[in-house]
Amino acid sequence: MQLQYSFIIPVYNRPNEIQELLESFEALQGDISYEIVIVEDGSSETSKQVVDTFSKSLNISYYFKENSGPGDSRNYGMKKAKGNYFIILDSDCILPKTYLVEVKKNLEKEYVDCFGGPDAAHDSFSNLQKAINFSMTSFITTGGIRGKKSSVDKFQPRSFNMGLSKKAFKASKGFGQIHPGEDPDLSIRLWNLGFKTKLIPEAFVYHKRRISWSNFFKQVNKFGMVRPILNKWHPSTKKITYWFPTLFILGLIVTVVLAVVGFNLLLIVYGFYFVLAFILALIKTKNIIVSILVIPAILIQFFGYGIGFLKSTFAVSFLNKDPETHFPKLFFKLK
Repeated sequence: MQLQYSFIIPVYNRPNEIQELLESFEALQGDISYEIVIVEDGSSETSKQVVDTFSKSLNISYYFKENSGPGDSRNYGMKKAKGNYFIILDSDCILPKTYLVEVKKNLEKEYVDCFGGPDAAHDSFSNLQKAINFSMTSFITTGGIRGKKSSVDKFQPRSFNMGLSKKAFKASKGFGQIHPGEDPDLSIRLWNLGFKTKLIPEAFVYHKRRISWSNFFKQVNKFGMVRPILNKWHPSTKKITYWFPTLFILGLIVTVVLAVVGFNLLLIVYGFYFVLAFILALIKTKNIIVSILVIPAILIQFFGYGIGFLKSTFAVSFLNKDPETHFPKLFFKLK
């Protein structure tokens, strides 16, 4: 089958991000045809003027619709697209020059109907963005929960960098209305339909993560709240590793209490962990400031996710609350 690629990019009040992303499209290597579908999700600050400046250099379409969330906007874009293989990106991503070459090469070697790619920190990113990127992707935090390189049919792609065939989109009906969490939900439903997913390590993007410390906490807190809902919807996908951030934070609290009364063994264990995180970050980033910022980034990530996970588990699993009624901010309503 000849693959015809359509990039699907929802955007909400982020014209500057679209500018950077489209500039990176202009630098893509390889003689590979593709189209770009921009879906403006009810923005008050639209990207239309920015998109128009690229109309001569890129095969690009622009659509404006009422706000209904990123999942529904991606579905909208895939329905409008002309290709038979969709590549979904967030607007805060930048593509490396070899991105599409790597995707094409990998799918020709071992085709799957859904793939995910990792994210990396660009040299131009701020120290905070680099620290958060390390915290979100490192194997010593929660970076490995989505699945391993060798687990072709168990990797859960994320929608900031995700490929999906037209066939799989039609069979699954695409993304649901939960957000965040719409991407692992789609991956699980694809597995149940018999489709395979995989990681393409070489198909990475530079993911800027429009982040401050407070926004980072809100983001990971929502991630934590979503996971027990997905576990309830898809019980076979439950993993003990999803409890790791919660247990880490509860253990840290116990460690501090015990240290006050003179028991320091656990404090040494946690100290060793953070020293290891610092060293690994220093090796990867070669930046001592970033490596220092990694420590609060990990704490915020684990605390936000862990508390959200515990709160949602109690409500959904023990009190048997309806997720959409109890956590309305995690769901978009179609208009």
